[in-house]
Amino acid sequence: MNSEPTLGLEKVMLYIRNLNNCPPSYLNDPDRKDFFEIVWLKNEDPLHGIIDPSYRIKGDWIYLIPPYRVHQLNKAGKNGELISFKRSMLEEEDKEFLLDLFRIFNVQGEFSCLRLDEDAAKELGDIYKIMEAEYTKDNNFLMMKALLKVLLLKLISVKEHEFTDHDIYQKRVYGFLMLLESNFHSITNIDFYAGKLGISSKRLNQILKEKLDKTGTQIIHDRIILEAKRKIIHSEVTIKEIAYDLGFSDRPYFSRFFKKQTGQTPEEFQKAARAHIESSFNTLV
Repeated sequence: MNSEPTLGLEKVMLYIRNLNNCPPSYLNDPDRKDFFEIVWLKNEDPLHGIIDPSYRIKGDWIYLIPPYRVHQLNKAGKNGELISFKRSMLEEEDKEFLLDLFRIFNVQGEFSCLRLDEDAAKELGDIYKIMEAEYTKDNNFLMMKALLKVLLLKLISVKEHEFTDHDIYQKRVYGFLMLLESNFHSITNIDFYAGKLGISSKRLNQILKEKLDKTGTQIIHDRIILEAKRKIIHSEVTIKEIAYDLGFSDRPYFSRFFKKQTGQTPEEFQKAARAHIESSFNTLV
């Protein structure tokens, strides 16, 4: 389970490492896109911009980064831990747990951040110590799967005040997100997703707006842009090829769509991303 990434992350399901010792082979592995990442900074300043100056103090910060995200937080070399895992480590039948997990990882954005108080840091630290010990043994997948779920449930509880109570519509949201992952390349019509879920497009939009604060079309567009950004940064294909892969009939149409959603042309985004990577040593991008 804990094969070193020099062998490639393709066959790895779980990867645990101290941030001070996170090798370039992990940072540069293209299969890292398939992983959920938990980055736990210990006694460090936060990495992202925070409006409240009182939060700019050293402490424990957890960054939750979902798969396929284009994130530009320079975390390598910091004091803390990295836990990366594939979705296959999760129990797909537990839909309510998965939806809560999607929320804390902010699957419709770049990442989310939790600030841990002393009690939460201690409780998570106790769980992590057991995980780390079992991980080095490399002999008990079921144990690691169970320990990972315990850790994730604790993270969910840290952020539980932001959740609404469970209700029947959460399964609709989960179903939509699952359908979206399989079809966003080719189907952008909200009617398709609503039909698959057995509800009207209007009702689906109402549910998504209530639970995720976005309409179905906005979420579909966000997912397309996210994939476009990932391909622009992490692949060698041309922007024209990316446009075609994402279902656009021509490059100008794709460029107009990209700029409307992001405020930049694909070329401008590519240039800015390359400049960032070149200027930020050992950055998790």
